Amino acid sequence: MLFGRITLATIPFLLLTGCGKHAPGEGIDRFALVNRHLPQCTEVEPLSPFTVGNGEFAFTVDVTGLQTFTQSYESGIPLVTQSQWGWHTIPDTAGYLREETYETFNTYGRSVPYASDADSPAGAYFRANPHRLNLGKIGFKRAGKDGAGFNESEISHIMQVLDLWEGTIKSAFTLDGHPMKVETCVHPGQDQIAVQIESPELEQASLGIGFEFPYGSAEWGKTASDWQHPSIHTSTMIDSGRNFVTIRRQMDSTCYYVEIHWNGEGSFRTLGAHRYLLEIYEKEHFEFSCRISSGLGGSSISVPATMELARQFWKEFWLSGGAVDLSGSTHPDAFELERRIVLSQYLTAIQCSGSLPPQETGLTANSWFGKFHLEMHWWHAVQFVLWGHPELLEKSLSWYEAIIPAARKKALEQGYEGVRWPKMASPDGTDSPSSVGVFLIWQQPHPIYFAELLYRSSQDRETLDRYSELVFQTAEFMASYAHWDEARGCYNLGPPLIPAQEIYPPSETMDPAFELSYWAFGLRTAQRWRERLGLERHEKWDHVINHLASLPSSNGTYQNAATALTTFRDPFHRNDHPTLLGAFGMLPNPDVDPAMMERTLEKVMSSWNWERTWGWDYPLVAMTAARVGRPDLAMEALLMEAEKNRFLNNGHNYQSERLPLYLPGNGGLLTAIAMMAAGWDGGPDLYAPGFPADGGWKVKFEGLKPLP
Repeated sequence: MLFGRITLATIPFLLLTGCGKHAPGEGIDRFALVNRHLPQCTEVEPLSPFTVGNGEFAFTVDVTGLQTFTQSYESGIPLVTQSQWGWHTIPDTAGYLREETYETFNTYGRSVPYASDADSPAGAYFRANPHRLNLGKIGFKRAGKDGAGFNESEISHIMQVLDLWEGTIKSAFTLDGHPMKVETCVHPGQDQIAVQIESPELEQASLGIGFEFPYGSAEWGKTASDWQHPSIHTSTMIDSGRNFVTIRRQMDSTCYYVEIHWNGEGSFRTLGAHRYLLEIYEKEHFEFSCRISSGLGGSSISVPATMELARQFWKEFWLSGGAVDLSGSTHPDAFELERRIVLSQYLTAIQCSGSLPPQETGLTANSWFGKFHLEMHWWHAVQFVLWGHPELLEKSLSWYEAIIPAARKKALEQGYEGVRWPKMASPDGTDSPSSVGVFLIWQQPHPIYFAELLYRSSQDRETLDRYSELVFQTAEFMASYAHWDEARGCYNLGPPLIPAQEIYPPSETMDPAFELSYWAFGLRTAQRWRERLGLERHEKWDHVINHLASLPSSNGTYQNAATALTTFRDPFHRNDHPTLLGAFGMLPNPDVDPAMMERTLEKVMSSWNWERTWGWDYPLVAMTAARVGRPDLAMEALLMEAEKNRFLNNGHNYQSERLPLYLPGNGGLLTAIAMMAAGWDGGPDLYAPGFPADGGWKVKFEGLKPLP
């Protein structure tokens, strides 16, 4: 199950002990809260498909509850089926070497290799491989010899609801003149969909369910599918019976299995290469399940049992952990903010809670070939701990432990100690070639932050023992990476370095504000872990902490970097992420002057190029505003009318046509809201200190944890 340690039996205990701070005498009607925000569709809307999933597997559907009109959604959010294990590599017939992507950069007299030649043939190959798969397309077809599809003009009277409380998509529509009802869900612990189909005219409708399978796509794009090369992969029916069939999928070294079961009269047959049809002969009711897995074994669960497990699971999810109720507010945007919060809870649970760090588009679409960006892991998953579900973050920390050898090899290759975490990573921990990504460092302290949050949640020795190597090896690299400047008597970060604000050249950039603050936080936290374990403080780490370069500032405000001291004089510097605010927003930092940071915040709000930002920048700004005592600006940032701060009908944070969903924006919103409601270490002793006390906001919350 997705929740690991949490079971239905623990819910009463959680509700009694895990509710956190809330208004005296007031609780939250969680059923009413969730059901205020069930998204609905009444037409084919390319940006509003709904998804069901469990963190390891997800299935995205159109208004039929299946993937019937895939072409209609290509301009928006594609209809794909994805998993954490479903990856594919095109054979390397050219015999590329990763060393072919290396370029050396002068690092204080040392030549250090970076895989920065992404435009070379080898670079292009290693960026695209491995890539995440679309495991298959499942949609309504016409019964008959050809299994023809339907046109969008043949569907009408659409009423579709994503029932968040039950984790089920409920679709009603008329297809080719026949009224239909479809319910779709995913098993909470298996990679299996379950579908119920009802119609008083089901037999007359002459329907079938089509199953189609593509090759893996090595093109940058959303669909993760290559339908143009049917001859280079195989789909083979290896077992069948009266009401089941098993298909073996083979593409190069990738193999997986599709097990289809149905209840009711039906017939399964092959239409052509990678195309199958399950014809429906029932009069009123038909149901089927489809389990997709990397290996045979286990058993398919019946459709009614799967739907009941899904209902129990999602009820448990909503009744445990955190909740925020804004229904008593008079502010005109309160309902919309509450909608974004509820839908973000659902989306991050099904997309970001798996055994691998999530890609920016989760399990709904491909972005950078399906690979995950580790600097974004913070924005996806920190909120799970703050919202009372630490196990949903913890699942992916096992992956960091597994790739320690690869991360240690990378650090050693570049002349550093400890482990250097990748940026755009494959499941085996290999970094992808990039002219930008290989120079980023702000993902390095993340495992320390994650481990610290888990310890704050558990307060047990087991957590310290479990993650001490992760913390200490990360800190070893951070201390080794910082360069001692004898003349200035301080440690510098970079060059080469590209900061989180990805607009600066690596060979020229030094001491960005956010990274300096995160280095201090990471090493201070690692020292606390040593003390908790009864170990002596690490002398080198203390020396770095005590002599780290000061945060860059000029004219009474903080600046992007020591090499970018004209942040508020040159518009070029005010593009991309305003991460100089993260030095005292995401992070606590006793060395920050709050008054100077407030002035910096005001400058950012009034002069930043918001068209060139990203979805997590708005919660980033809100967190800094809260910490410096400006809840008015915190709310202004969260509700800013900007293209990258747009939340679609299905709750997804839209960025652009090529990136129509962006889960760091959803996770970031939840992190900011938790902080604004539950507070932060050293914050004011006020109820919901990050919300404006102007009478427009009445905030009820429970189950939330404060930010460090």
